[in-house]
Amino acid sequence: MLFHLGPDARHVVVLSIPRDLYVEIPGHGPGRINTAYAWGEQDGTGGLALARHTVSATLGIPVHHAVLLDFHAFVTLIDAIGGVDVDVPIAIADPTYPDSDIGYEPFSLPAGQHHLDGATALKYARTRATYGGDFDRTARQRQLALAVRDRITSLDLLPDLIAQSPQLWAALQTAFETDLTLAEIVDLAVVTSRIPADQIATAGIDQSCTRAWVTPGGASVLVADSGAMEALITALFAPPPAAMAAQ
Repeated sequence: MLFHLGPDARHVVVLSIPRDLYVEIPGHGPGRINTAYAWGEQDGTGGLALARHTVSATLGIPVHHAVLLDFHAFVTLIDAIGGVDVDVPIAIADPTYPDSDIGYEPFSLPAGQHHLDGATALKYARTRATYGGDFDRTARQRQLALAVRDRITSLDLLPDLIAQSPQLWAALQTAFETDLTLAEIVDLAVVTSRIPADQIATAGIDQSCTRAWVTPGGASVLVADSGAMEALITALFAPPPAAMAAQ
């Protein structure tokens, strides 16, 4: 998921990138975009660095920083703000949701308004047991990102979170990876908390921008429609008129 803070610090874009998008991974040739991290870990480039470079090359825009959260960090951070409120658009029934071992932990959630704790929010973010599969999942992940922001801003939780941030940072050292410092994260949180909700655009690289394809090696992937992808990126990331006039 790509988060973009506009150069005027007055608008934000959140863009989901499907894990099966078939792209050119610098130094490794074509592959699914979600393999870039593993290739970077293997070749010494660094997983985050190669993932960042791959996304940047794919979208044609600079990507300055990256953050990797594991499941424990995700649950801990959601619970730290007291959970999130979401409107579930379609009932979810996933009898084969994976447990923490090699079995299943069935997950279901009716349509409608729900308050989710960290563990339930993780299941909501991970399941693909809806008609749209991974595209639906990325939409739910964007929804959760906005729900976190709404929770923090509506309850004015940011001052307390900033006060707790050194302890959270220390407690989660093995559960996340980033090239940002804690001070930079706090600064970004403060700036983005001031941006009105109507200045946050969200989108996904979805069926309108991709087509399914099977590689000669038998892998099921998504191939981008270059024209549709370019139009989406231009619409999302072109500077607003006021910013262009100031340049």
